[in-house]
Amino acid sequence: MPIGDAGSAPRLAATTDLDGRYIHSVGYVVRYREIGVDPEVQAMSEIAKALEPLDQDATKRVLKWAIERFQVSGVGAVHVPRPVMSGSGDVTPGGPLPEKTFASLADLFDEANPQSGLDRVLVVAYWHQKVNGEDGWDSQSVNAELKDLGHQSSNITRDLGAMIKRTPRLVIQVRQEGSTKQARKVYKLTREGLKAVENMLNASAAPTT
Repeated sequence: MPIGDAGSAPRLAATTDLDGRYIHSVGYVVRYREIGVDPEVQAMSEIAKALEPLDQDATKRVLKWAIERFQVSGVGAVHVPRPVMSGSGDVTPGGPLPEKTFASLADLFDEANPQSGLDRVLVVAYWHQKVNGEDGWDSQSVNAELKDLGHQSSNITRDLGAMIKRTPRLVIQVRQEGSTKQARKVYKLTREGLKAVENMLNASAAPTT
């Protein structure tokens, strides 16, 4: 009987019966014993159920954690333009050579090889904004990941302020969530901020002589 016919089981909220009766799939209950359980579909159902009560930012953080926790390659990876060598041996960024992808923040950080505290902040912010496609990031999240990498900023607010005041600006504040003094401030890298990280990656990829 096709799924959703009048004689099929009623529609339910997302649910999985591990004992073998029904699973939820695309809004309908399908019979486990009739079609069998595809482990991939079952996992998707469980994930959807777990993420349903979360807001968009929390969902992104959970998915990001899962990708890094299970070391999934090729998911959430960013394409970074590779440098092209001219006849004189100079590096021309953004040429048509094969692009490189990064499946984890640690991979990106290692490739960029940032040398200063501000550069390290830029690389982690790039991961949030360019790789994960987030519409903004906060200082606490960035500094927590810097700590995991062994490079925690002693004053992340000062670092971000320095990049906001620089000409051209590398970072901008896009909004503030809450009205208290401790309200969460959300930032974004400017075009120059993104370019700064891509320059690090290109310099790292350039052959040494």
